[in-house]
Amino acid sequence: MSVFDKLKGMLKGHEDQASKGVDKAGDYVDGKTQGKYSSHVDTGQAKLKEQLGGTGQTPDSPPQPPPPPQQ
Repeated sequence: MSVFDKLKGMLKGHEDQASKGVDKAGDYVDGKTQGKYSSHVDTGQAKLKEQLGGTGQTPDSPPQPPPPPQQ
């Protein structure tokens, strides 16, 4: 059983809280790096949220469009 499988089991039912934590951690990293790596941080946040099952959206909110491609 991988670490992500264990985390998913622990966070089951708390995906929104996990998503908020991922956002908070990304904001912290952006602050410490003065936004220099913000595109990388955003990509990492999205992939981590996908792995953990949290989208950060409430069930009634419309889906958000994907971010524009990076050049």
